[in-house]
Amino acid sequence: MLLIDPEHLETLVFRGALKRVSHAEARSAQRYERYERDSGDYVKKGWELKFLGDLFDITSSKRVFESEWKKQGVPFYRAREIVKLANNRFVNNELFISNEMFNQYSKKYGIPVEDDIMVTGVGTLGICYVVRSNDKFYFKDGNIIWLRKKSDVNSRFVEYAFKSDYLRAQIDNSNGATVGTYTIVKAKSTSIPIPSLSEQQRIVGILDEAFEGIEKAKVNAQRNLDNAREVFESYLNEVFTKRGEGWVEKTISHIGKVYDGPHATPHTVHDGPIFLGISALNDGEIDLSETRHVTMLDYNKWTKRIEPQENDIVFSYETRLGQVAIIPKGLKCCLGRRMGLIRLDLRIIDPEYFIHMYTSSMFQEYLENKTIRGTTVDRISIRDFPSFIIYMPNLEKQKDIACRIRLVKMAYIQLQSIYRRKLSALDELKQALLHRAFSGEL
Repeated sequence: MLLIDPEHLETLVFRGALKRVSHAEARSAQRYERYERDSGDYVKKGWELKFLGDLFDITSSKRVFESEWKKQGVPFYRAREIVKLANNRFVNNELFISNEMFNQYSKKYGIPVEDDIMVTGVGTLGICYVVRSNDKFYFKDGNIIWLRKKSDVNSRFVEYAFKSDYLRAQIDNSNGATVGTYTIVKAKSTSIPIPSLSEQQRIVGILDEAFEGIEKAKVNAQRNLDNAREVFESYLNEVFTKRGEGWVEKTISHIGKVYDGPHATPHTVHDGPIFLGISALNDGEIDLSETRHVTMLDYNKWTKRIEPQENDIVFSYETRLGQVAIIPKGLKCCLGRRMGLIRLDLRIIDPEYFIHMYTSSMFQEYLENKTIRGTTVDRISIRDFPSFIIYMPNLEKQKDIACRIRLVKMAYIQLQSIYRRKLSALDELKQALLHRAFSGEL
């Protein structure tokens, strides 16, 4: 059990022996004490709270310069490849080093072997991959921490520990935001509750079985979510491809007037009229979850060309191509850059019908064919946009189509909500199991 004297942070009493530690380790030990107190005696009787540095030799690789990277040879992993290996047990690697360099480093410095643990130190921090017997790779220094096994500990148990709230609390900083790096020094002073080896193996067996079942349930829920989306999109596409009698071909200029938005971005403030950027366009609707505002002075300036009003259509013509939305009633806003506006002739076109037509795969493919490929961004020509072709029946039929699509979409959104809640609940179940496991309650 790790004991901490808060009045002498330079000293830890660990397994009855005094040990000199750094200020960083002492501060880390304080965090363990606070975490254990706040968690309600987190470490179960019979378990020990140990440092990773006592269980593993913690180091990194020898430097491999970018000029030494190859297109074939021995796989060379960065943090992103370790994340993919951890999630999928497989990665399509794009970087390699020569076999000669690998053999040289293997003899001189050693290489990862079975049951060693690779931990990401940048990007998504603290993601673990336990090395398997047939693995052959080298890795980037500074990106990945190498835990070389030196004690009688189950590496899979440690891998699960890195997913637990106990270790995540040490990797994350005090305000909950992820720190920039997870270093060798931090890894050495990271604590982990450890039971006997037989208990570690028992816990790993339980978690393996439970997590396998949870993953299968997640795959099924995700498949159902994807299927619900596909059914809705298939229905939407069928409406606009199997048009029947009475439909006519028109240009966008025939059903409304197209306006280009401002070519600059105003200074945003905390209150006032809404500044509507491209990110606010979300599958036919306005998303104000990340709202920005402008002053009335800037609003008057930015709406001099056109002031958005209810039932106007706004769309992106650069980046996020294909995104579109209806301006709802009561929304006082100005347009951002790379956005256009269509003021529809409501005597001949229903706004809701137009949105469904625009978001259908038929029209999205049409936009794709009209897209101008640029070196930095793709775009559609705002000048040519009024000549783009749409298909439409009479106004009464449009309203009927819009109503039917709305009902189908409501059912889809309800299913979507159910499956997303299920996915979230399964993730919460994982964390609950991990918490019980590392509290000694399994």
